[in-house]
Amino acid sequence: MSLLSRPNRAVLVAGTIGLALVATACGSTEEAKPSAGGGSSTSPECAAFSQYGKHEGKTVSIYSPIRDAEADLFEQAWKPFAQCTGIKITYEGTGEFEAQIQVRADGGNPPDIAFFPQPGLLERFAKAGKLKPASEEVKKLTAEGWSADWAKYATVDGTFYGAPLGASVKSFVWYSPKMFTEKGWAVPKTWDELMTLSTTIAGTGIKPWCAGIESGDATGWPATDWIEDILLREIGPEGYDDWVTHKLPFNDPKVVAAVDKVGAILKNDKFVNGGYGPVKSIASTAFQEGGVPITQGKCALHRQASFYANFWPEGTKVAEDGDVFAFYLPGNDPAKKPVLGAGEFVAAFADRPEVQTVQAYLASAEFPAARMKLGTYVTARKGVDPANAQNPIDKLSMEMLQDPSTIFRFDGSDLMPAAVGAGTFWKGMTDWINGKDTKTVLDYIDASWPKS
Repeated sequence: MSLLSRPNRAVLVAGTIGLALVATACGSTEEAKPSAGGGSSTSPECAAFSQYGKHEGKTVSIYSPIRDAEADLFEQAWKPFAQCTGIKITYEGTGEFEAQIQVRADGGNPPDIAFFPQPGLLERFAKAGKLKPASEEVKKLTAEGWSADWAKYATVDGTFYGAPLGASVKSFVWYSPKMFTEKGWAVPKTWDELMTLSTTIAGTGIKPWCAGIESGDATGWPATDWIEDILLREIGPEGYDDWVTHKLPFNDPKVVAAVDKVGAILKNDKFVNGGYGPVKSIASTAFQEGGVPITQGKCALHRQASFYANFWPEGTKVAEDGDVFAFYLPGNDPAKKPVLGAGEFVAAFADRPEVQTVQAYLASAEFPAARMKLGTYVTARKGVDPANAQNPIDKLSMEMLQDPSTIFRFDGSDLMPAAVGAGTFWKGMTDWINGKDTKTVLDYIDASWPKS
């Protein structure tokens, strides 16, 4: 799931600085409100926006799964652009983006721009003829700033619809450096070392893992991230692509083996759920709270994305020598380190000049740089210096995403048809945590794949 979507999808519902991503979290819809702006300025600060021209009296609406504190930071970041160009940007964030964007489009009231956390959802609107192709300027900026892998996720039948926005890295395991030092534990480099470490920790009386997959209507998405990460390591990027497109069925033996590999942790009462209870407590533990027992010494490991930096208790130091940090989720081969991630894409339902201007600004290196100055934020865009990241996890994430040698794959459930990726896959993994066997769950998900 995306930053915000997965609620994904990554929708951040924290009252602190949130990095959307996705997760699509529960909560109330934020009222649409205009960014400060609407008036031109001749101040020297506006020289940086001169290439965008003047659009006095024009309004552009944005609809997004990004809300709460994170939404406020977005509005702060583009405020100078709005003031200098004269464009009034009205922004509305919602925890029900996937459903409501369809309602609005079908009702003839779509926003000018939407931040899509799921390429599969963007594709649905593009195929329906609802979206406008990106301008040549947005295409140019995207080619300059992102890898072809990122650009393809917003390309449908050869037409490009929008540049990426924020990003997250999913392939992390959070831990306490202090606890590891005190106990003499080493960060594992392979899956076997990770399992050995888990057994060692369990022998001390501490549950090695804690987890939470509850997320309102999106309950189950953190478990799907586990499956995606392990599949990417077990069958490689090409096999992963086949699975995402259903060339490899959901109930294929390779998928069964990967799910059972995850089950060796998540369905093992000796390993989970530190601080909360038995295996089934994972399904009722909010994803935002999933890793908190690490700070209480009740568990040692929590697999979650880079945006989880926003969910630690106030005052928690996120650093290699701090209260919490994260390491790369290892696979069988330490020389191969594929990265699972997510993000949003800026697509438009209108192509008025002012709409294309806002799209172009959001695709530039200037917007993510401005957003990063305000707090936690990750982008895969080249030209944005990771050294300016506000915490070490953001810096590490950006270095990984911008590294040309990185094998990156987008969150699988975000790429799948919504009925599966945001439906039966989430539900199936919740049922799995609650006791259903692997084959029954995977047969159920596979049977739900659209036939046409």
